[in-house]
Amino acid sequence: MPSPAHQPGTLRIASINVNGIRAAVRNGMLDWLAGAEVDVLALQEVRATAEQLTTALPGWQTVSHEALAKGRAGVAIVTRTPVASVRTGLDADELDSAGRWIEADVTLGDRTLTVISAYVPTGEVGSPKQDQKWAFLDAMGRRMRELAGDGALALIMGDLNVGHRELDIRNWRGNVKKAGFLPRERAYFDRFFGETGATVEGVDGSAGTGLGWVDVGRRFHGEVDGPYTWWSSRGKAFDNDTGWRIDYHVATPALAERVRDYWIGRAPSWDTRWSDHAPVVVDYAL
Repeated sequence: MPSPAHQPGTLRIASINVNGIRAAVRNGMLDWLAGAEVDVLALQEVRATAEQLTTALPGWQTVSHEALAKGRAGVAIVTRTPVASVRTGLDADELDSAGRWIEADVTLGDRTLTVISAYVPTGEVGSPKQDQKWAFLDAMGRRMRELAGDGALALIMGDLNVGHRELDIRNWRGNVKKAGFLPRERAYFDRFFGETGATVEGVDGSAGTGLGWVDVGRRFHGEVDGPYTWWSSRGKAFDNDTGWRIDYHVATPALAERVRDYWIGRAPSWDTRWSDHAPVVVDYAL
């Protein structure tokens, strides 16, 4: 399926968990990238050094945050637009060494757009991996409060490893006790997307304060299943579209008002994919 036309006066911003940038490039990512006419790209699970990333994506400006553990995680922002400044990590040594958060300020005329590539830990119920996920989501919420100033243009993109609502997972009933769809995880997203300053009751019964950010995909598509961004390798999940929507564009209200188009770059068939995730692509009037 060809990419939608790039609308005049818009900035096309995409996010994709590449499942290893070098493997993705070998399997056809560059052809997709050229056809999609992307201006800014957020990458997760890069699994490469800064030098390897630059070699894989010639002609692009790249900034990245590598994991200390080689061959693991890693996030990056790739752009045709000059980057004014870069920040990495959140606020804890364990989190900041894992290559899961990078911010880049992009200058657009007299405005600054902050774009973030985030890779939330997958988690595992009853294990230290889930504790790491809770810590990351806590730190993410604190940073979201800081970024959401009056009229700020900020965008968090990436593999956030949580299906927020039942609409976001085809087989949600079979996953309510599994990492990725736990009520406590989903309650974080209730607060992230709740009305600014309002008391928000989470799906787990907890109460918290709404942060006012916007789930661009859900606002654009409304009350429909998906559209999904990741499919298990088991069975015929991709062919049957038994997927999860765990890759997001999360925007401040001022930026969300500038959305002009939103689409998922789903491969036409299982054997033509270059990642187990699909790109999430949005046109913003900037």
